[in-house]
Amino acid sequence: MTTALIYLVVMVLVAVVVFLLAALVFGRGEELAPLPPGASPTRLPADEPTPEDVRELQFQQVFRGYKMTEVDWALDRLATEVERLRARVAELESARDPV
Repeated sequence: MTTALIYLVVMVLVAVVVFLLAALVFGRGEELAPLPPGASPTRLPADEPTPEDVRELQFQQVFRGYKMTEVDWALDRLATEVERLRARVAELESARDPV
């Protein structure tokens, strides 16, 4: 029983060392430099975001990906813009084809 416990502890220690070395050598695979804590690069214009604005969106990186509140905010803003544009298209189509 003691031998199995020793093997288990040694395996865990080896796994931790290998993980730390891999993380040190390869990093997290980020392309962007990390932001200072509390900073947010997430910006969209107050109205009518352009495709270029959407392409340039950046989100604060946190331990497990991106900050959810920023992503949710950006998606909500974009959904509102899509709804506005679709309503405008429907309005223009109904004005063009009076049936």
